[in-house]
Amino acid sequence: MSIFAVSYTYSDDVATRDEVRPSHRAFLRALNTDGVVRASGPVDGGVGALLILEAESADAALAILDEDPFALRGLVAERGVRQWDVVIGGLAE
Repeated sequence: MSIFAVSYTYSDDVATRDEVRPSHRAFLRALNTDGVVRASGPVDGGVGALLILEAESADAALAILDEDPFALRGLVAERGVRQWDVVIGGLAE
């Protein structure tokens, strides 16, 4: 398994984001419990998020996040993924 950093940029639909946020966070918490999502949180004042995942590939990481309630409701305007080779810190192998 490798570590991937996934960035979200959210749509401007703040009202729907506020409505869906509890299910979005429950989804990510479940993935955290399963050891898939290692860390997650908003960036830049909440206009996006950074998610750290453990997955087989970049495509697999994105496929996992396809089921995120924010993604299902069209609240993720842009998404990027990069493999991250952690050498120092709690995520280092």
